[in-house]
Amino acid sequence: MEQNFDQSQSDAGVATLENLAGKYLTFRLANEEYGLEILKVQEIISLLDVTHIPQVPDFVRGVINLRGKIIPIMDLRLKFGLPSKEDCDRTSIIVVGLSLSDSNLTMGIVVDEVSEVKDITEDQIEAPPSFGSRVNTDFILGMGKVDKSVLTLLDINCVLSETEIEFIAEATE
Repeated sequence: MEQNFDQSQSDAGVATLENLAGKYLTFRLANEEYGLEILKVQEIISLLDVTHIPQVPDFVRGVINLRGKIIPIMDLRLKFGLPSKEDCDRTSIIVVGLSLSDSNLTMGIVVDEVSEVKDITEDQIEAPPSFGSRVNTDFILGMGKVDKSVLTLLDINCVLSETEIEFIAEATE
């Protein structure tokens, strides 16, 4: 009976990877390329003036007024522990929709450069690497193998913890 359980877990993992095939908006942070499911992306905008909010985590730049709606802005470089970088003309904000357990949150993420939309097939996706229990990789959907390079496919709903999302939502209301 235990063998059947293991097989069903394995089958579930394969089904999950198959479900990941689709279109991804790709972008760069430092020298790495990442992808977001295109259905999570609402729009891409050039960097706007960001209003700083006191006492928020360092990776939260603040908020912007996007057509009358206040949107929190997260610096993905800082969230991922990368060194900060001076903004340039290629620095962009990707506006994404986060699905929370009881509501939705629109948020902007600052990236070094938006690349393109890529159609990634299931045979181009592998499971995220395991680094043991001390390294959280829950925010990685999979690893895309495209054009002799590897890109990290992000689950934008898991980049921030629920506590961080709630804190940011409350701080920007």
